Amino acid sequence: MKRVPHVCPCGYLSDPTHPCTCTPVAIHRYRSRISGPLLDRIDIHIEVPAVKYRDLADRSEAESSTAIARRVERSRELQLERKGTKIHCNAQMTPRFIKKYCELDPAGNRMLELVTDRLGFSARTYTRILKVARTIADLDGSSTIHEHHIAEAIQYRSLDRKTA
Repeated sequence: MKRVPHVCPCGYLSDPTHPCTCTPVAIHRYRSRISGPLLDRIDIHIEVPAVKYRDLADRSEAESSTAIARRVERSRELQLERKGTKIHCNAQMTPRFIKKYCELDPAGNRMLELVTDRLGFSARTYTRILKVARTIADLDGSSTIHEHHIAEAIQYRSLDRKTA
């Protein structure tokens, strides 16, 4: 995964505990260093805020690493079965495979159409969202991509939302 500097020169624009010292012009200049076509080629880009100590030290029960690993393995097996040996993961899907395996429910289709039109997503961004949504649906054990899968995939395109 590539790390892309994306917020502002000082790095504190969305940080709740540190004030950002950048001017709007400096923020715009900093963000414009990354071109839209380059961002289109990155499947997932999200902001990761600082984690508070109490959250790091929290010992409450969450999904175990073993359970997560099992879901990932099942997802990878689905992807291999679906596409054979030429393509090893959803990220490698061609337009033909996207049409064949990225079936959306009506609500998911409406949501994707709405955000694509409203935010002016490129064709490349549209297909990236579909591929990520397909993976999310696989992890969920769903053969159809539902609205909540599309919504989650769109959430992983934070830079598109900020620059649109």
